[in-house]
Amino acid sequence: MTSGFLLINKPAGPTSHDIVDKLRTITGIRKIGHAGTLDPFAEGLLVVLIGREATKKQSDFLKKDKEYIATLFLGDETDTYDKTGKIVNKHSGQLPTKDQIKKVLKKFKGEILQTPPIYSAKKIKGKKAYELARKGKEVSLKPSKINIKKLELLRYNVPCLVLCVMCSAGTYIRSLAHDIGRELGCGAYLEKLIRIKSGKFDLKDAIDLDKLTSKNWQKLLCDIDKR
Repeated sequence: MTSGFLLINKPAGPTSHDIVDKLRTITGIRKIGHAGTLDPFAEGLLVVLIGREATKKQSDFLKKDKEYIATLFLGDETDTYDKTGKIVNKHSGQLPTKDQIKKVLKKFKGEILQTPPIYSAKKIKGKKAYELARKGKEVSLKPSKINIKKLELLRYNVPCLVLCVMCSAGTYIRSLAHDIGRELGCGAYLEKLIRIKSGKFDLKDAIDLDKLTSKNWQKLLCDIDKR
């Protein structure tokens, strides 16, 4: 079998495209895609589609729900909505209590409208939004409907807030962090992100990229019909 999918445990650092390039070298196959980008600082489950037959099914994988463990840093806002950006707002007052946070989180459950970050790959007249933002040009993105199916408070060690988020495809966890911070009145950015599920697939079944070789990758390839 030379067409199927691999469950990769992406480390923080490389882009999703870097992972794809590495797999092209390991497998010798050019036709490779993935089922949902993870930002470079993010880690966790990346479903990678190998071969022509698998990549034809990419849209089926992309539309699956995703689940994450997200760490928010309360008190600051950055231009990218995550820890890689420049701080643009600092909060000098008292940070919210656990009860206040729980109350605000309820407002984000279910179907909501979300505006993507300007530092994203969303297209504006053929140009990626982040390319325009980096040039200092004004970027205006339209909100889209998403569904936050689970938003659970796991830990709150001031100033860091850890959430479990299950959401529909197309959700930007960076925007969710930013919007929660705004609603709390103190600001927030995404400090850490781990994807733990994609559709029915779980991070615990994923393999580290450095354990894949040209000799063992086919044994780890999953049948495309098991999606």
